[in-house]
Amino acid sequence: MEKALSETDEQKFLSMIKKRSVLIIVTLIIVGFGIGFYLQDLKHKESTTTYWEANRHNVQRFKAIEKFNQQMNAGNWRAMQDSIYKQLDTLVILRFRKEMDSLDKLRKTP
Repeated sequence: MEKALSETDEQKFLSMIKKRSVLIIVTLIIVGFGIGFYLQDLKHKESTTTYWEANRHNVQRFKAIEKFNQQMNAGNWRAMQDSIYKQLDTLVILRFRKEMDSLDKLRKTP
């Protein structure tokens, strides 16, 4: 009788250990996801801040182009148009350089 009782106690103990192990694993998974989401949010904020700083400069240049466009008339049309095209070319070149730099960085990383 004592032996049967001890076997049931042992089974209860083993099931308790299994439940505890499952609880620990689930807790670790939840904590891991929480940390992952937090780190992803930090990187997203960092990239968004960098984007807005770069974009602010481009917006200022675009507003200068709009100002040139508003000042354009029949007498200065050709000079203003050339100036606008130069400004837009500069924006395209800067964007191309940035893309090439990022591609070079990707190629250099193992």
